[in-house]
Amino acid sequence: MAIVDTPKEAFSALRPICVKITKEQTISNVQCLQSQLQNVGDAALQDLQEYVLFPLTFALKTPGPKQDRFLQIVMECIHFIISRTCVRRQQLLCQLFSDLSLCLSSPGNHGKLAIISEELKMAAVKGLDALLHSAYGDIVLSLYEPNMLPVQGFVISVLLTIAEHEKSRQLQILALKCLLTLILQCDCSEMHCSFDNSELIQVGNQLASFLPGITLGMTRIISGDVKQGHLVTTYAIRVWYKVVCLVMANEQLSNNILHDKKMNFAKGSKHAELVICRKPEWVNSTASKLEVLLRKLCSCAAGNQHWKVRLELVELVHHLLSHCNKSLKESISHLLEVLVRLVGDERPEVQTRCTQVLRHVSEQCAVWENKDFADVLSDNLHALATALPRLMRTQDDQSKLTSLNLLLGYLKLLGSKVNVVLNSTVHLGRLSKALVQILELDVTDVRIVEERQLTSEAAGLQQPTPCSTLDKPATQKKYFKYFNEERVFTLLQQICRVLGYYGNLYLLVDHFMELYQESAMYRKQAALVINELLLGSAGLDVCVLHERETPVSTDDFKAVITSIVEEYASMNNWHLVTSLESEYEAGLNKNQPRYQDCTEGFHSYSQFSTLTVHTMNSNIWQICIQLEGIGNFARVLNKGFRLLLMTTLYPVLEKVGAETLLISQMARGTLVDICQACDYESIRELINQNLDYLVNTISLNLRRLVQHPHTPRVISVMFSYSDASFLPLVDDVVQDVLLSLDLYHNEKAQLIFTVLHSLLMALACWFPPLGPVQKKGKSHKASRSDTTAEEIQCFFQQYQNLKRLSEGDIEGIDLDQAECETPNQADSNVSYDPPDVKKELPAHIRIAKDVMERCIHLLSDKSIKLRLKVLDVLELCVIVLQNNLNELLPMIHRAWNPLVQRLINDESLVVLRAFKVLCTLADTGGDFLRSRVSKDILPNVTRSLASQAKASVKAGPIYSHTLSYKLQLAVLQGLGKLCEKLELCESDLDVVASTCLPYLSSRQPRKLQEAACSVFYHLAEVDPDATWLIVNELYCPDVYNPPHTSLPPIQLAGMGKQRNEFMDNVVQLLQNL
Repeated sequence: MAIVDTPKEAFSALRPICVKITKEQTISNVQCLQSQLQNVGDAALQDLQEYVLFPLTFALKTPGPKQDRFLQIVMECIHFIISRTCVRRQQLLCQLFSDLSLCLSSPGNHGKLAIISEELKMAAVKGLDALLHSAYGDIVLSLYEPNMLPVQGFVISVLLTIAEHEKSRQLQILALKCLLTLILQCDCSEMHCSFDNSELIQVGNQLASFLPGITLGMTRIISGDVKQGHLVTTYAIRVWYKVVCLVMANEQLSNNILHDKKMNFAKGSKHAELVICRKPEWVNSTASKLEVLLRKLCSCAAGNQHWKVRLELVELVHHLLSHCNKSLKESISHLLEVLVRLVGDERPEVQTRCTQVLRHVSEQCAVWENKDFADVLSDNLHALATALPRLMRTQDDQSKLTSLNLLLGYLKLLGSKVNVVLNSTVHLGRLSKALVQILELDVTDVRIVEERQLTSEAAGLQQPTPCSTLDKPATQKKYFKYFNEERVFTLLQQICRVLGYYGNLYLLVDHFMELYQESAMYRKQAALVINELLLGSAGLDVCVLHERETPVSTDDFKAVITSIVEEYASMNNWHLVTSLESEYEAGLNKNQPRYQDCTEGFHSYSQFSTLTVHTMNSNIWQICIQLEGIGNFARVLNKGFRLLLMTTLYPVLEKVGAETLLISQMARGTLVDICQACDYESIRELINQNLDYLVNTISLNLRRLVQHPHTPRVISVMFSYSDASFLPLVDDVVQDVLLSLDLYHNEKAQLIFTVLHSLLMALACWFPPLGPVQKKGKSHKASRSDTTAEEIQCFFQQYQNLKRLSEGDIEGIDLDQAECETPNQADSNVSYDPPDVKKELPAHIRIAKDVMERCIHLLSDKSIKLRLKVLDVLELCVIVLQNNLNELLPMIHRAWNPLVQRLINDESLVVLRAFKVLCTLADTGGDFLRSRVSKDILPNVTRSLASQAKASVKAGPIYSHTLSYKLQLAVLQGLGKLCEKLELCESDLDVVASTCLPYLSSRQPRKLQEAACSVFYHLAEVDPDATWLIVNELYCPDVYNPPHTSLPPIQLAGMGKQRNEFMDNVVQLLQNL
């Protein structure tokens, strides 16, 4: 049907149904009217608005009971009309407002919500909302006159009841939106009329009467069941702060005509007593009551799981601080606390908006009632700092995060004004004590003390320390006494950095250094804070709201860092007892200075026996924190830190070589930080570039090794991170080390041999062997395996010629050719070096010889630890010298007797290590050692293996954990290689084979069986026929027939034997031989 656009045509079409509805109020008539209205244009409907609304409002006013369905249809029809038209008369607006609200009133009690269907309630609320939106211009203000107070109060009461008690979430949200429209704070997308200040004062006066009810109702909704959904809670928060900002706004309350305005409203009105006069007394009373509601509201909304609720809470704080900071001055402290708590929210949307609001508030720096903004924050900060230690002991991790976020937010809000707070001794004392108490470390973990760095003895020569990369090693996580959550520590770091960023660096460092020196209880925590203060002061890894006024100069940083480093690296704070095995506890340094007592964190030599794990653990963490601080200081100064390397590099290198794993890892991380800050490509370059004063310090300390017992650690670390180009630069240092060994071989030999081990290990890596020494036997064997028929023929011809020549028969023999062959062959091996001129040895050969000389003298030392270290160093010396037989063989000759004693007459552990050295010697001096091994060592080794075979064959599973088993296994694994390399004679091979036969028994431990099989594999390389025969004599699985009947039958002792304990290993050996 065509749309009717003219009022006359529309009137003709609508008049019959309007008259019919006036006479007969039925659902069908109203539905018929609504259907016809859809064919009427908006302009025509606007002219006929009152005519069409009359029958509908008449139906609502008709006495008698009415069905909910009928009232719903009427409401929907009214909603349809007013949503398409504008209400231009105040009287019509007020009448419709009253009529629509009447539908929600209970017949028995007009002040209560009627018991009606949800659909009718929704239709009525939609009608009210559409009516308020359709009011033309400022005629809506007619609703805020004193004579409308009762109706408006009823509507607000009904909407609050629906929003609070209805189960339909959609109806709840609709009621809250209608409330927003009623207080002229609608947030929909439609255009709304704007009002001047006087008109807003009129609305505020009217709504002041309903402020308690609205705020109470919204607070109940916000603190209600979370099942109601986040949208209901969000709209409730919005209604709360919108109505408060309207009634309690600074602009409205500062106007002096409020009282007169009320009189103008109430003149000639019987409702004058219902209008609130917002005098200062009323404002103060209302503000105190709102503060109670505000605290409850904020507590519930801040803990809501949905981020949009928390985001709306940020908007609440923003509006109240912006518009009501004078009327709600007592709530400012709490509002700031809420805002600061939410700045660390897990949702980025909340964080971003909260940060924006914080920045706005911080920049505003308003003054409320002569109370400066900084004073409010400083009071809150002082109260929180006082309560923080207690809160950290009693709260859960989430609550701790909230409390620390609050502290961080206060500091960010104060900004540069934090100096005003820090200048107060009371404030600074509270804050510093709170931080050091919270940061107390948990030092009960025994693993920190137990975890040791892998010693150089256990490290492989083929795995030198990486020098080309700057990857930071993984470090141990810090465990604290009062919290476990990593985010809590991150927040504490940010707090310290913000303090350093805004605060007076000299004041803060001096204060915390006093705590550092005051008591061992605070030392670790104070160092932690100082490290973070410097990072924050440099603007590294710190998040702030606005820039500080004056950054710290480089000169100030250098002065502060220099004083801190001097304190960190002092004797009492750097050389702490970290293990009972260190040189202090071992009593190697009898003349060391005595330290303070345990309560001050240091221990004298007489107290080492009473050291606790907690004390050593605490000392370890203190050293680690100080190392971490040096790395932070390097990041602060960047290349400027190079000037401090003279005082810091040596102590850090000393800790890299520490036995405690945690300290060593932290020191390596510090070296990486220094390299990155000072623009060194690697730790090797860092050491080489600063080698001059390192060498100077080492040389001086080696002359006073008693006072500087850790000097060898530095040398070891330098060798670990260097290359061959480093050797000429430290040649003097090596000589000083050897001289120190000569002077202190009784006291410091173990420590110095650790250095020598690092040195020889580095030399073995820098100057690897050119290749294995070629042995004649093996070369002959290889040549025999590839002999051709022509060579055999030539051999026999030469043999015949030589035989005839020896008998005097020289006919047919070319003597000239025979005479020339031998000299020519010999010429190739002739050396034309001038006689009696000895070449100067390379530096690494000379050092290896000097070290091996000392090893020979100390092989018989009474300390088993030293003997083991000497054997390890001796093995490395042999590896370095193996391409210089002229130097090596005389040294082997001198070392042979003490080495034999270690092999045949020492502790099992030493024997094990000495046998390893013997195998290394065999690689180089095989021919030279053949008779010596056969005479001095082989009888004892075979005799020991034979006796132990009887014990191991009857042993149980636990035997594999004994030292005897490990010695058996090592000897069996090396014996075959030893025989092969030395090419022992047949009688010696028979002895070895006979000794190893019992180990082929299946009753022996499995690894011993495998090791014994490996011996026979090596023996087969030397004499395969004899080895094959010996194995078959033990057990022969096959029968061998002679190739011809004329030959006697082949008889082996192992033939015909029943299956026995040797069968499996023998069969395996015969298959592989």
